[in-house]
Amino acid sequence: MKNILLVCVTVLLLAGCKQNATDTDIDLINNPRSAQGYDQTAKMPVIVFDSESHDFGRLSAGETISYSFHFRNTGSADLVISGTSATCGCTVADYPKGRIAPGGEGYVTVTFKSAGKVGHQFQEVTVVTNAQPASVKLRILAQVGR
Repeated sequence: MKNILLVCVTVLLLAGCKQNATDTDIDLINNPRSAQGYDQTAKMPVIVFDSESHDFGRLSAGETISYSFHFRNTGSADLVISGTSATCGCTVADYPKGRIAPGGEGYVTVTFKSAGKVGHQFQEVTVVTNAQPASVKLRILAQVGR
């Protein structure tokens, strides 16, 4: 009976671990780095932000505020942002979900919720892409009053 229960629990756990499918094509993944360095001839996207930091200045406690970081793909291949992660649950980012062609541009919008925060705040959002380097850190600052 224990073996049957163990098998059932294992099957349920494995079924719950199903990965989400994405519309990212495998041909967008390209790693030009090798033991000899970077392959300079490889077509790669390049993400360039106008600025990688923003200071919101003084905020009232409980205020929610957003800033949109503008970027361009200055590379020679389609850019895909595969995700973002933040240093705190108080900070979230929204980003384009499709391909950004060479010369294309877009925004990563970072929203900061100051509820429960007091004083100087420094948060980072890591933007993960198919470019080299594969991630960029965006930083926000704020001074939250009581």
